[in-house]
Amino acid sequence: MKSFLPNLLTLSNLAAGLLGILSVLKGDFSTAAVFLAIALLCDFLDGFVARLLKVHSELGKQLDSLADMVTFGVLPGFVLFKLFGSAQLTAEPVPGWLAYVAFLIPIFSALRLAKFNIDTRQGDHFIGLPTPANALFIFSVAWLIEHTENQDLRILLLHPFFLTFISVVFSLLLVAELPLIALKFKNYRWRDNNGRFLLILGVILLFVLFKLRALAFVIPLYLILSLIFKPNSNEI
Repeated sequence: MKSFLPNLLTLSNLAAGLLGILSVLKGDFSTAAVFLAIALLCDFLDGFVARLLKVHSELGKQLDSLADMVTFGVLPGFVLFKLFGSAQLTAEPVPGWLAYVAFLIPIFSALRLAKFNIDTRQGDHFIGLPTPANALFIFSVAWLIEHTENQDLRILLLHPFFLTFISVVFSLLLVAELPLIALKFKNYRWRDNNGRFLLILGVILLFVLFKLRALAFVIPLYLILSLIFKPNSNEI
């Protein structure tokens, strides 16, 4: 039973992803966001528990990628697809086929997860945008659209060009040969972890200033700090 506990958490991640997709299909982004939060927690805990109990397995590794594909690949793809549908209700004309650009997200998520499983460089840093971070950003856009009182901002976020930009650019970021910060500390010296410390402080500051609206700025901050504090060539 002890060895199966991490896999049980991974399967909980998968279940949350499936329920999130069902919520999105019903147009209920708020409930889908709750299921995403549950999935993120389970995704963190499965690795934490596996390390704590020292029960790593190849089955767990593959199961984790399959669950992440659904929760952090398919789910945000459907969120974007539904947002394209909302864009069709605005004054902006949208070709019917354009919404399918959203499914670049799950396609490139699958490629990113497959590459991650065989890439031995992804230790202290990630290579390419992690799928959970990508899903979090897409959900933050959907949350802003639902909760903003600024109609100009809502129209901008629902503009088909903006949604297409997100679909294409963030799909490419998933597989880009771009070293990004991973919150893995070998020590707590400032010199070795300045990017990590600034990211944590920046996220805290964003939430203090903007509350839940800060979610939309967390991933851009993450990308900017990763570009500024690039790892040395011997770290990747």
